[in-house]
Amino acid sequence: MKEFIDGLIARWGFLQSMPPQVSYFVAMAIATVLAFAFMAVCALFFVWTERKISARIQSRLGPVYTGGKFGWAQTIADALKLLMKEDTRPSSADQLLFRVAPVITFMGTLLVFAALPFGDRIAAANLDIGIFFILAVSSLGVIGIIMGGWASNNKWSLYGGMRAASQIISYEIPVALSLIGVVMYTGSLNLMEIGRSQAGGIWHWNLFRSPFLFAGGLVYFIAALAEINRTPFDLPEAESELVAGFNTEYSGMKFALFFLAEFANMFVIAAIATVMFLGAWHSFLPWDILPGPIWIIGKSFALVFVIQWIRWTLPRLRVDQLMHVCWKVLIPISLVLLIGVGVQMWVFHGR
Repeated sequence: MKEFIDGLIARWGFLQSMPPQVSYFVAMAIATVLAFAFMAVCALFFVWTERKISARIQSRLGPVYTGGKFGWAQTIADALKLLMKEDTRPSSADQLLFRVAPVITFMGTLLVFAALPFGDRIAAANLDIGIFFILAVSSLGVIGIIMGGWASNNKWSLYGGMRAASQIISYEIPVALSLIGVVMYTGSLNLMEIGRSQAGGIWHWNLFRSPFLFAGGLVYFIAALAEINRTPFDLPEAESELVAGFNTEYSGMKFALFFLAEFANMFVIAAIATVMFLGAWHSFLPWDILPGPIWIIGKSFALVFVIQWIRWTLPRLRVDQLMHVCWKVLIPISLVLLIGVGVQMWVFHGR
């Protein structure tokens, strides 16, 4: 945490004239507000695009009234309505854990933005162990989900929480293994260094540098979908089986935190895939014709579109199929790809 705050103070010169305690507090507040604002805007935009995309896939119109022809204000109106809803709590629930669970899930997503680079030297914290930090803090989300499912004292919520525990913890393994291949190839855990190593055009992107990294990118994308509970891996929230899963008893602001974390996680996994496999903030050409933040956000939004497209195209898997895909398909493939990257580095690069 100290390295994170020191990086903010060094980047924003006006903080250096303040007393150390004040500058630390101001730096933390500014970074948190910016990350939260970006998360909120992304979530609102993704809710709107998901409604429009699903409507087009199913030959419907989607929202067309609030906000004009494209219904752009419908999501804002729904968000305001949700925030004004009564905050109900089951009398038999564990009141402390019931309140804390959404905050933990939300914080797990918010902390990831501290290490995500949006361009060369554009990041809240340039951490030498950036990818390790992201994998560590993103795992906080499952703690909040399990806690919320258990504290609700509802059998459907408990089933959802237990499903989330087995699913998310299992799929963290192929996610980590697929990213380790990139770390081995680039020789760094620093997201800035990994991004810089992909400059020079599309054929310098990690996805096209090696067949093993190409397959690793596909494994990461599939496993990351399961880790954020998106269809066809949305077993913890299966409406046809569990009402609403782990968040059945939640309403108002607490439900909004779960909802915000879920949609912000789509951008998170898309941004990680962009930085690790798709050239980060670099363009398709040998020279960058647009600023870095535009490239990385544009690529991430394109991947979010694919995630939403998959949701409204594929059916939900059964629980046994879900675990089969992880333990008997993705993890063995990830291990083979990891060995392949190691052999390639030894044979062709001498390291």
